[in-house]
Amino acid sequence: MIVAGARLDLSLPSSCQPPREGTMTSKNSTMDIPQQAGAWGAVFSMSLCVAMLIASEFMPVSLLTPIADSLGATEGQTGQAISISGFFAVTASLLMTTLAGRIDRKWVLIAMTGLMLLSLGLIAAAPTFIVLMLARALLGICIGGFWALGTAVIMRLVPKESVSRALAVMYTGQAVAAAFAAPIGSYLGGIIGWRGVFWILVPIVALNLVWQLLVLPSLPANDRQSFRSLLEVLKRPYFAQGITAVILTFSGAFSMFAYLRPFLETVTGVDVVTLSQLFLVLGCSGFIGTWAGGRYADDHVIRLLQVVPLTMAVVTLGLIGFGQFVVTTAALLAIWGIMNTAMSIGWMAWLSQNVDDEPEAAGSLIVAAIQSSILLGAALGGALLDHIGVDATFMGSAVLSGIAVLLVGSGNRLLKDTSFRKC
Repeated sequence: MIVAGARLDLSLPSSCQPPREGTMTSKNSTMDIPQQAGAWGAVFSMSLCVAMLIASEFMPVSLLTPIADSLGATEGQTGQAISISGFFAVTASLLMTTLAGRIDRKWVLIAMTGLMLLSLGLIAAAPTFIVLMLARALLGICIGGFWALGTAVIMRLVPKESVSRALAVMYTGQAVAAAFAAPIGSYLGGIIGWRGVFWILVPIVALNLVWQLLVLPSLPANDRQSFRSLLEVLKRPYFAQGITAVILTFSGAFSMFAYLRPFLETVTGVDVVTLSQLFLVLGCSGFIGTWAGGRYADDHVIRLLQVVPLTMAVVTLGLIGFGQFVVTTAALLAIWGIMNTAMSIGWMAWLSQNVDDEPEAAGSLIVAAIQSSILLGAALGGALLDHIGVDATFMGSAVLSGIAVLLVGSGNRLLKDTSFRKC
């Protein structure tokens, strides 16, 4: 999943710009309809949609134990079922711009919101484990489809000089949901049950759907994305290595995060109130990570990509060693939360600096990579949890993060031109 909560200027300083023969222009930068200067209502409706998508995707992490108990499954199985959305998000992100063809993008986005509404209703009412998996699959389609189109739609809604501000508004929905979905879900789940938490989301998404119908303008399709353009980007050695590092970094993070509740309940020994407070600490610290990522990603992107997985690995090992102490656990989770949001911003900056000639193709691929990471991380973490224990899950997370650090290395092999080395 991609997190950002602040306006970012992802352009490189002139001293770090690669030599080029002429000005590079994205294929998708030319729009075939006039930009809508007054479409801020549509931008805010997309921000709410993002908040609901992120809440729907990650709120189950804080409700893992009661969901498993209710459906007669192990926590590892439930974590893997939750992560099935990642598989379908991968597929949707790669196929959406191709399969949508010439369909008006307004109706594609509305269809994604409608599917999210259906998914949440199915999750809340799920009588069996299989229905839960089906509902999570539908949610995955929404996630991948929305993120594959979201940025391009924003660029068409507002004038060029307002695009950065509009993107910041949209990503604010993601930052808020990432900060508060888990603690609120954990707290309300203890009062009204996990099903009640999801029923609360249903009317909010329904209102969002109506809002989009009213404020989204017609957005006729631009050039159709081809699979060939995706393959051409993947053939670039620096991009292939970067995507591999993305998968390892996010897998390491999610294999820990997905099973944080069982760890806090069994190792730290917290009750529901303290559990909610710890999730709140983790979430709120993410705003610091958003600021730090925006502050340092432009000029020190490689350093950021090195520091984040290394710190996450150290923190995860620290939790294994000192997780029985609540105060120490809270401090470690705060550090982890900072790294978690900085992680996404760092890779966004890397993408904008090194694949600026094919932003849509690269964007689809990085969304697919991140969602694949969620699937891989949850599957590995769940298997280790069920067969060995939660300490093994956290150890596996640290190992994945460590491999990511080695793959990033000095960073030279992640850059498209050696003139970037001083960055």
